Amino acid sequence: MRKLHINLTLKGLATLLVTTLLLSSCGDFLEIEPRNEIVLEQFWNEKADVDVIVSGCYSALQSRGCISRMIIWGESRSDNIAAGTNATNDASLLNVLNENITAKNGYTTWVDFYNVINRCNTVLKYAPQVAEIDPGYTVSELNATIAEMVALRSLSYFYLIRAFRDVPFSREAFIDDDQPMDLPATPFNAVLDSLIDDLESVKDMAIKRYPVTYPIYQTGRITQDAIHAMLCEMYLWKQDYSRCIEYADKVINSKKKLAEEYKNSSNSRYETANDEDNRTNGFPLVSNLRGGNEYGQAYNYLFGNVNESESEINQQEIIFQLVFNNSPQSNSMMENGAINEFYGNSNVNIGYMAPSDYILDDIAKTSGRTVFDDKNKKVDSRLYYNCKTDRKSIYKYVFENTSIDVTTATTPELEDDRNLTKWPEGQNGSNWIIYRLSDIMLMKAEALAEQLQEGSDQGTIDFNRPILSQAFNLVNAVNKRSICQNTLKDTLVESDYVTKAMMQELVLRERQRELMFEGKRWFDLVRRARRDGNTSVLISAALHKVSTGSALISNKLTKMDAIYWPYNSDEIKINTKLVQNPAFKSGENDSYE
Repeated sequence: MRKLHINLTLKGLATLLVTTLLLSSCGDFLEIEPRNEIVLEQFWNEKADVDVIVSGCYSALQSRGCISRMIIWGESRSDNIAAGTNATNDASLLNVLNENITAKNGYTTWVDFYNVINRCNTVLKYAPQVAEIDPGYTVSELNATIAEMVALRSLSYFYLIRAFRDVPFSREAFIDDDQPMDLPATPFNAVLDSLIDDLESVKDMAIKRYPVTYPIYQTGRITQDAIHAMLCEMYLWKQDYSRCIEYADKVINSKKKLAEEYKNSSNSRYETANDEDNRTNGFPLVSNLRGGNEYGQAYNYLFGNVNESESEINQQEIIFQLVFNNSPQSNSMMENGAINEFYGNSNVNIGYMAPSDYILDDIAKTSGRTVFDDKNKKVDSRLYYNCKTDRKSIYKYVFENTSIDVTTATTPELEDDRNLTKWPEGQNGSNWIIYRLSDIMLMKAEALAEQLQEGSDQGTIDFNRPILSQAFNLVNAVNKRSICQNTLKDTLVESDYVTKAMMQELVLRERQRELMFEGKRWFDLVRRARRDGNTSVLISAALHKVSTGSALISNKLTKMDAIYWPYNSDEIKINTKLVQNPAFKSGENDSYE
């Protein structure tokens, strides 16, 4: 029985987690008792039981299925991505890359995210009962658990609505096959409002900062900053720009406070270049200067192989990430399998995905770029650590480290592969970033841009001037951090961006080059289409990577329905209350309507 794909072997969900995590010590006990009785009557007795399932919720979100969809839903239909080596081995992916998506495509399944959702709902159902019988499980600890689970559930639903628009929505824990699980899809705006309401209700219950003895928890578990980041983005999608800015400021100010504490601590590993505060306009972004004439440090601390002892520097910018062990195979830990397969590893130069020719050509140009800025010439470090142009491969998350040398050349040079290390095949330990400070800064800049007025009269100019300045300051800080020059010369010029349209374009471009391959680009384009009420900007971007068939893709994506994904055909058959996205006919055909 597999209704709505929320079923997931629902009977005994918690038992499955307990079996996985504690089998060596509980084997005999599990053999004696029926599994559903263990879960419902004997498992939920103390705080340790809750902690086991909470851990399982994070593990479920780390699964290959979830991260694969974060990448594919957020990147693969955009102008960033093209087919890589052996992409033909994954027919579903190849069809997505060719914008030939059907309801039978494997990446239209959503079971992995509903798995996370149901785990969270199960904890929310039973954790209060545990608190009543375990005096060691305090009210504040229970509240923190509730905040974590609501946040992870909300994040999962947020991915679903950005991909599918309208989705089945429930806060109920499905723990029995007898429960009715056929649910109609709830409209996007109603789900978004519910997620915002849920997060607003728990934001003050979340842990602000974990003890220093748990450094990985600071970015690897939900904190108040993580919830504020989620609210910042959700209000941006809701087009409530004042609230988006409010929550962006909460995150920015929290990171500034943390940076000041690190700077003033005698034991701090906080690192900054001498002029870094000027370079980043006072925002505590991770320094890009490795020392001397070497750049690329920001990559190493954000995307590279970060040891636990270095996590304090990582915390300067990271808000929430899915944490993987930096030696997964030797420690028998989960590896980041999605990155290993899609982006590449030490055994292959190119994964199933590659940078699009549009991106590679843009990097190769000396003028007329449409992604990277001409004024930065060849000094933007993201030209080097987003992708390797000589091999036409994705670099970000694939390499454990980077180094950009500006000693002898007029333009920077990426060090030879002999000095750089790719994650081994099957052992990728790179953390997957959900939110970092530069992302939040650019969301605030986008919200500010949307508050600008159209027109050229003096009243409009006077109204826009301070807003334009604030937005530019944010974008420019992110951009300047990436510049590989000991004496900073080339950067963006504020006077070039004096209208709403110019600032909108600047923010969209900066988000593309800063967050490339991080699962953001397609969602940015969808958000823009929702705001504009048309798909013209999205179509323009999608056509950048198309050499043939441009008219067909333009016609497809003209429909707002088509920028979302179809419900999987199996879901349509099983859940009779689901009505297929009209761009995909009945859900059983192999082409767009």
